Amino acid sequence: MFGYIQPDAPYLFKKDETLYKALYCGLCKSIGKGCGQRARSALTFDMAFMSALIHNIRREDVDIKKQRCGLHWIKRRPIASVDDTTILLGCINTALAYYKLCDDKADGDKKGIFRHFLKKGLKRAIKRHKPAVEIIAEQMKRQAELEKAGCEVIDMACEPTAEMMKRLSVYALGEYSTPQTENLFYDLGKWVYLADALDDYDKDVKKGGYNVLYNAFKCPDKKTAVESNREEINFLFDSLFADMRVNLANIQFGFNHDLTDNIILRGIPLKTRALVGGCNNCNK
Repeated sequence: MFGYIQPDAPYLFKKDETLYKALYCGLCKSIGKGCGQRARSALTFDMAFMSALIHNIRREDVDIKKQRCGLHWIKRRPIASVDDTTILLGCINTALAYYKLCDDKADGDKKGIFRHFLKKGLKRAIKRHKPAVEIIAEQMKRQAELEKAGCEVIDMACEPTAEMMKRLSVYALGEYSTPQTENLFYDLGKWVYLADALDDYDKDVKKGGYNVLYNAFKCPDKKTAVESNREEINFLFDSLFADMRVNLANIQFGFNHDLTDNIILRGIPLKTRALVGGCNNCNK
């Protein structure tokens, strides 16, 4: 995950804001317990969203207690307790971060060197949830092969990331997995890949790196690509939003799902508009 999945903050209920932050802090502690302290540095709010979604679908209540943490040790704050789901998500987060840094290294990005800091964390993740790590490694390899081949077909380029999210959801949800949950996670994976490609368009063009939107549109910069292909770009994202809404409406949740509804139905479209319009901080 790349940090793109965010709520529409002005429309977030106070109770959901508290839950969101508590889940984030709880995941930080879970990563430390499951994958080691260094791996905590790779946590993104994307996983707090995933924690809310998976706990709810699995009908697992979140136990929130006021605790201290290393960064905010003076005052106790609401933090979700460590459980099996947060340990799993911590392992997934660590593996995703590690293989993303490996991809950065392959692309010549200096950030790739930081993958060494996550090697021990990855080993711990493999011990705890080897099937999940194997899914990530396999699909990231497929992604790298498509990018190396210079894939120009947008849907084809998105497939490994979308399939990865779908298969991880099946593993995480177990008996609670349904065709609707699989489709929702598939859509989320496809959206993340497209959002990242849109966000990195100008950087990739400048550095000569792979970007499926550049390969498909052949425009020198993102502004030109959006202006020249706005109808197709809107169709790509609007189709995803429509499919997300349909699948979300047909998923059985165990508890109130205001938080995940806010993120999926408002936050993701808002972030998309920000990226298309070139305003990456519009929803912050």
